[in-house]
Amino acid sequence: MKRMITVLISVIALALFAVGCAAGGANSAATTTPALATDRAAATDAAATDSAATGSAADGTLELTLDQLKQYDGKNGNPAYVAVDGIIYDVSNVSAWKNGEHNGYSAGNDLTDIIKNKSPHGVKNLEGLPIVGKLVAG
Repeated sequence: MKRMITVLISVIALALFAVGCAAGGANSAATTTPALATDRAAATDAAATDSAATGSAADGTLELTLDQLKQYDGKNGNPAYVAVDGIIYDVSNVSAWKNGEHNGYSAGNDLTDIIKNKSPHGVKNLEGLPIVGKLVAG
């Protein structure tokens, strides 16, 4: 069982590394990379027309409330975004987040507590993921 978990974590880490490489390298709160898929950019542009949403996912300046984040659940063609510590990450191209679900958790939510306190890998698997914006009060 331990070996299986170790292999699973290694596979997830490798997948996240590959996504990070495809996105152009590691991201931090201060740096961003453009979104890779045009359909993601189109979905984000549609969300940006919402009166409370501002910025653009393509340049990492999207600002979403928790209610607005819920539409980015990875279902029905929507991108899959998760928020951790107020930063919104795009997990759409992470195979472990297929259909916006991962280990019983759903995209479109603030997963700060889950990732920091319950996840075996913590925040390290967020490195290299595209940052699309930040979570704002509302």
